[in-house]
Amino acid sequence: MRIGFASQKLQKIFNSEKELKKAYGDQSSKIKIRMKVLESVFNLEEVPHQKPERRHQLKGDRKNQFAVDLIQPYRLVFEPDSHIEFLSDGGIDLKQVTGIIIIGVEDYHGS
Repeated sequence: MRIGFASQKLQKIFNSEKELKKAYGDQSSKIKIRMKVLESVFNLEEVPHQKPERRHQLKGDRKNQFAVDLIQPYRLVFEPDSHIEFLSDGGIDLKQVTGIIIIGVEDYHGS
């Protein structure tokens, strides 16, 4: 899957093991594992929705965003990089999502 970043700063951090460790500490090893999974699939449907990755769609004002688990309570948050196709039931057609934009590493549970 194609992977982009919400900012050049975030891209620089994710493309440097040293910067990733500096920015995210213990999370950096999980981030690297999750990024390898995301890079290895063709579309979002192929990202496992069960643990350890547990790809899941967010809700509310983040309904077009997704996340995968890191070290609790943090998540790697991303969104499709282009127009979203919807299924007849209103869900996002995950087979059509072949590129994503990494938004960041967050604990969004308190917000």
